[in-house]
Amino acid sequence: MNKLYLSALAVLGLSTSALAQDARISISRAPEGSAITRRACGSMEVLEAQLAADPAQAQRMAAIEAHAQRVMASPNLQRTAAGTVIIPVVVHVLYNTAAQNISDAQVQSQIDVLNEDFRKLNADVSKTPAQFAGLAADANVQFVLAKRTPTGAATNGIIHKQTKTASWSTNDAVKNSKRGGDDAWDATKYLNLWACNLGQGLLGYAQFPGGSASTDGVVILYSAFGSRAKYSAGTYTTTYDLGRTATHEVGHWLNLRHIWGDASCGNDLVSDTPTQQTSNYGCPAFPHVTCSNSGDMSMNYMDYTDDKCMYMFSTGQSARMNALFATGGARAGLLTSLGGTAPRAAATTTLATAYPNPTSDVLNLSLPAGADAGRATVHVFDLAGHEMKQISYDSRGQVRVGSLPRGLYYITVGTGADVTRQRFEKE
Repeated sequence: MNKLYLSALAVLGLSTSALAQDARISISRAPEGSAITRRACGSMEVLEAQLAADPAQAQRMAAIEAHAQRVMASPNLQRTAAGTVIIPVVVHVLYNTAAQNISDAQVQSQIDVLNEDFRKLNADVSKTPAQFAGLAADANVQFVLAKRTPTGAATNGIIHKQTKTASWSTNDAVKNSKRGGDDAWDATKYLNLWACNLGQGLLGYAQFPGGSASTDGVVILYSAFGSRAKYSAGTYTTTYDLGRTATHEVGHWLNLRHIWGDASCGNDLVSDTPTQQTSNYGCPAFPHVTCSNSGDMSMNYMDYTDDKCMYMFSTGQSARMNALFATGGARAGLLTSLGGTAPRAAATTTLATAYPNPTSDVLNLSLPAGADAGRATVHVFDLAGHEMKQISYDSRGQVRVGSLPRGLYYITVGTGADVTRQRFEKE
């Protein structure tokens, strides 16, 4: 391996021994069709292959890591936009058999789990040991199924596609239409999830920030996609049926490492997660003491425990994920994505509309017939519901929004008995 590759591995907290260890894990995976008895994530195997194929990726990832460390070390650099990051999601369901064609309801149950887990709204977070209870964190990230395609057409965010491929591996063919899979949507505007029949006993794998846009996203075994607790009529793999595989893999997509650092007493690049010797499986009793810690944080989503026994991200992990959305962050493009916004309906004669959308300076109001522009009440809010006082309305149908930072907002226009609420983008 060249010096750049080796130095990037050091910056990323990886090592050749860690990658070799992960390769040994992959060799011992379950044969095709057998029951899955231990969690297996292919993300590090995929990363190793990508780094070997594209030496420039190591440099990109080193820059992303340096940016993350700068942001986490300086409050002045951290994301200042109020509220939660809204991430539009497109789910590609690739199926060879009817059982693999999971329903939209099962897909929705997975989105619900992601929102609970990343917002610390999951009921089982109450099981967190007292030693870590103060570290359990809300990541301020929310997921919505896409409402518009990259070309602007309406969608429900779910694609069902039949394929002749019976089983998929970590070679990313599932993300390529020419190879029987389905192409990714614009990775700067959407999180791509693929639900398919993964082989080799794998539950899933993700691509870390810094990889190719054409393969960016997360792949999940179809029967580990979604939650039996939320939608019991789905198709599930016992033990991995609560949607936590996607939580784990999306954590990787948001730049989180395995909590043991993929090496004996390794470094996961997060300061408040205890150093632990290796991965935990099943449901270990707490405390399980390794590497001179006071107990492994085995209930962390980035360990390898069963779905029912992982239920928290730490404060440090939340900060690391959010660094991606700070100015210059690798996933900051999602902040201005319109993928989660339905295409605008045709203007009606009964409601007010604001145009152009997007705009850099002025919104013009088109008011219902007979409405008095001088009496209209106009307010602008950010997505967290905070009113933007710096805008001005001239009482003649023009709203000046040039002083707003770039991003997405809501404008409300009251015309007597009716109040119109419209989302717009400030360029």
